[in-house]
Amino acid sequence: MHTYLHALTAPDKPALINALSGEVRTYAELDRRSNQMAQCARSIGLRPRDAVAILMTNRLEYFDAVWGAQRAGLYYVCVSSRLKAEEIAYILEDSGAQLLISCDQIPENVVSEAIAMSAGVKHLRIGSDSGVYDSFDVALDAMPTDPIDDEVAGVDMLYSSGTTGFPKGIKRPIEDKPIDAHAPITDLLKGLFGASSNSIYLSPAPLYHAAALRWCLGMHHIGASVIIMEKFEAAEYLAAVERYQVTLSQVVPTMLGRMLALPEIARKAIDTSSLEAIIHAAAPCPIPVKEAMIAWLGQIVHEYYAGTESNGFVSISSEEWLAHRGSVGTTVIGEIKICDEDGTELPIGEAGTVFFAGGNTFHYHNDPEKTLKSRHPIHSDWSTLGDIGRLDDEGYLYLSDRKAFMIISGGVNIYPQETENTLITHPAVADAAVFGIPDSDFGEAVKAVVQPEVWADSTPEFAEELIAFCREKLSNIKCPKSVDFMTELPRTPTGKLFKKQLRDAYWDKPTIKQSGED
Repeated sequence: MHTYLHALTAPDKPALINALSGEVRTYAELDRRSNQMAQCARSIGLRPRDAVAILMTNRLEYFDAVWGAQRAGLYYVCVSSRLKAEEIAYILEDSGAQLLISCDQIPENVVSEAIAMSAGVKHLRIGSDSGVYDSFDVALDAMPTDPIDDEVAGVDMLYSSGTTGFPKGIKRPIEDKPIDAHAPITDLLKGLFGASSNSIYLSPAPLYHAAALRWCLGMHHIGASVIIMEKFEAAEYLAAVERYQVTLSQVVPTMLGRMLALPEIARKAIDTSSLEAIIHAAAPCPIPVKEAMIAWLGQIVHEYYAGTESNGFVSISSEEWLAHRGSVGTTVIGEIKICDEDGTELPIGEAGTVFFAGGNTFHYHNDPEKTLKSRHPIHSDWSTLGDIGRLDDEGYLYLSDRKAFMIISGGVNIYPQETENTLITHPAVADAAVFGIPDSDFGEAVKAVVQPEVWADSTPEFAEELIAFCREKLSNIKCPKSVDFMTELPRTPTGKLFKKQLRDAYWDKPTIKQSGED
């Protein structure tokens, strides 16, 4: 169902709640504001298949803009609030956005610089009015609250972070569907995770991220109440669960780790009994972290593997995971194929590139080369997200790592995730990254960069201890040859590690002596 139908049947029900302030947007209010947004888009010349860029932090108005764009048949391009002016300008140009909607939490100089680099982009801004920009609220308030005459369902156009260069937009066709056409994501939310119109869904991640955005919109299709956090803080997250009696929530593994890092007495003082499912995705979850979450909350911890590209979907419940520890599950959308470098399918148990056959199709906007690289060399309808994995004899998928970060040392392929998962089990390690660095003898050597729980531990002696710790659990070739330390590893708000940023720092300068080296 569409939000306008919920506005008819349950107008006063909260569609959105700001977790911290308690501000509410009812379904009737969301319907009215989204109609005004669609009317505004038409008034400034946007037509179906045009694009609007949304550059905001997490706030209720985000959904006024998104649902209005959906009603107007537009591509809604959700832009990371962490980007610099040049990066924003690139996305505006690449997507063909004709309108940018920003808010006062995005620095005005960043927005003005981005617009100056983009030809003909109109701009509406939420919040403080400097007199330079037109106000989003004023513009919408001047519009009729009736639906536009030519409603057609728009879709998101989101930009993948990528490992090199600027991000690439993932563009799906707008197919002239009615705005209340069935949304397939609701089948997953209902069938796998028990979502219903009675659900209270807590979203702590940035709304420009595919999972956060699409799950919130899916919950609105179902008629649930969605609670958004302006940013994730472990104690505030748990307080919101208790305050709003949250039933479902989606998080990333780093959030799980931060909740577990709270004092046990503080965690147990919070009533989490309303939770029916807590779902994690977006990054690998260390086995000890997941074990601890299940021990704490019970068998309500679910996991899935998918991408912004929506070419496949893999899921696993707590019960299944306890029988297949480390797996991300079995396929729900698309058939999994594991292939070698030549595209040949590999036997059960062997690691290779993970392809989805028969899943949804996609292409990277303005980048046919990247689109081609995502396809199987023989079967053009098989596509990959670039991950390495293997299947067991029951069809459960185990991910090894991103293909782009595979280390080749002395001709041997090494997948860093296994080493990272080992390091994170050390009680004095808060976070870890493993990658290859130049080595004159072997081509690449295994490097670890560790965030210690206590910075005083960042000593050569502790580095040697961590190397020895790994050698007790892994073959020597998988173990770091050297360990460096950082006060905090660079991660996105959704928990993804900026591994390329770390790796490039070592490849862009001559070989240097690192802790742990002779």
